[in-house]
Amino acid sequence: MKKLMPIFFIFLMFSCQNSAQNNTKQNAVINAKPVEVKLENGKAKAYFSSGCFWCVEAIYESVKGVSEVINGYSGGHTNNPTYEDSNTGRTGHAESVEVIYDPRIVSFSTLVDVYFASQNPTQVNGQGPDHGTQYRSIIFYQNEEQKNIIESKKAELEKKLNAEVAAEVYPFQKFWKAENYHQNYVKLHPENRYVQGVSIPRLNRFKSKFPELLKDKS
Repeated sequence: MKKLMPIFFIFLMFSCQNSAQNNTKQNAVINAKPVEVKLENGKAKAYFSSGCFWCVEAIYESVKGVSEVINGYSGGHTNNPTYEDSNTGRTGHAESVEVIYDPRIVSFSTLVDVYFASQNPTQVNGQGPDHGTQYRSIIFYQNEEQKNIIESKKAELEKKLNAEVAAEVYPFQKFWKAENYHQNYVKLHPENRYVQGVSIPRLNRFKSKFPELLKDKS
């Protein structure tokens, strides 16, 4: 046992150094200047993290004015993260979605309402059965106007719940598209146990709250 002690302390020091470096990198992300994404063909983009991106994708795709939702990773300090990388919790990234929408039909403010209405807002580092920093809740802002909208709605919700809302507020920096097999997952895999037990019930709970925001079934 004594012979193993020096090895243990070397490992511990190495782990602490890595943790400190990652914290420094993550703080740089949190304090960075936001990147504003320009309109393309009249469409804007917004970015959210709220647990499993399969669930969040399906929710936003049901909203009137949203033309497409892409699953990916954001909020971290590494380049080109993969699903496996993100799942370690060491990259700083969270499973995220890129929401492409028509601001003439649905506003950023409404998308934030959708965000808070489609999750357990007080759950830290996860949603439902998914736990870990890679599943934490983050709302990304691209300018001061969006930041003010987010912080105002978050404060109102905290007052209403009389509890702390777990969602972090980050300046948007970069969105990394996830692997192809993660895209349109709920639509393509309705028989999947997770989809049936978690994604679809979560989607249906949201639909029952905001029927007026849903796309026409036709």
